[in-house]
Amino acid sequence: MRENKLGRRRFLKGALAAGAVTGAASLGIAGPAFAQSKSGRSIAEIASLAGDDRRQILLEGAKKEGELSLYFTNLGVVPVADAFAKKYGIKVKTWRSESSSILQRVTSEATGNRFQVDAVLNNAPEMEALHREKLLQAVTSPYLKELMPEAIQKHKEWVGTTVEMFVQAYNTNKIKKEDLPKTYQDLLDPKWKGMLGIEGSNYHWFAYVLQDIGQEKGTKLFNDIVNTNGMSLRQGHSLLGQIVASGDVPLAMTLYSWGPDELKKKGAPIDRFNISQPIAMFTGMGVVKKAPHPHAAVLFYDFMLTDGLEIQLGQSKIPTSNRFDMAQKKIPMKFIDPGLYLDNYDKWRQTFDSVFNKTAK
Repeated sequence: MRENKLGRRRFLKGALAAGAVTGAASLGIAGPAFAQSKSGRSIAEIASLAGDDRRQILLEGAKKEGELSLYFTNLGVVPVADAFAKKYGIKVKTWRSESSSILQRVTSEATGNRFQVDAVLNNAPEMEALHREKLLQAVTSPYLKELMPEAIQKHKEWVGTTVEMFVQAYNTNKIKKEDLPKTYQDLLDPKWKGMLGIEGSNYHWFAYVLQDIGQEKGTKLFNDIVNTNGMSLRQGHSLLGQIVASGDVPLAMTLYSWGPDELKKKGAPIDRFNISQPIAMFTGMGVVKKAPHPHAAVLFYDFMLTDGLEIQLGQSKIPTSNRFDMAQKKIPMKFIDPGLYLDNYDKWRQTFDSVFNKTAK
């Protein structure tokens, strides 16, 4: 248990600017009592509203609050926020950054007793970290029943909105479809020398690949692949996708499915494939426990699970709502457990770096 706690803390320490913040809950910031909203309802009461008048209560409260503040990682949230503002006439303030920076900002604000954000949309591990730091409010929404079961966390403090399915991708001008590797062992072929790339922080993906192959056997295999043919490390899936499309790195080991799909729609010579069973994780959404605009936050929560997911469907995303029937959702996927990732962060990172980033300290 002590090792698990250390792994979680190291994940937070790495994400929170090299240990500048150790977590709001551990500093006693997130207590059980929270201020009431202007309506007199607590955030817990607002988040658990039920019945036919739920939407009307949320809308009236949100109108009085007049504003919504969102922190998010993906640019695809921007049109969702715009649509929400247009539909309800509520001003939306947004701040976008990388996942670790969002985690840092939310916890830093809580540590300083400054609560500026209402809802957060971030990767599953960072959302789970916010849950463990006791900074999120459980929400009971009538739209949860429409989601795939894996997207709903037992604590209900965050929910998966879209599936981030890891895929392999290749430059169609450089590689013929019939020549694509069918197994990871195929990557030992010298023809792949200088052609392979991977996103430099996909520790969880690699851990799950090793679960399938076997730790010792898989580690040796990928060491042999790197020693034989090399592996270009790039930071950021979008950047790696663009490099594949340019032909500089013709084959990427880890992209999210929407990346090559969007580039392909724009005419880029890129396509995706899977060497083995796809590994996936969620992009999640949660309402902050001390949200300054709680009615607007919960109203947006419902909006995101309905209109918002429909908008993201048009961005080649994989919505978790069962209202949208997609071919990708019929592919058996292995979902990364974000809690397991937090608990094993140090070990998984070290294993990844020992194979793909041999210069890492």
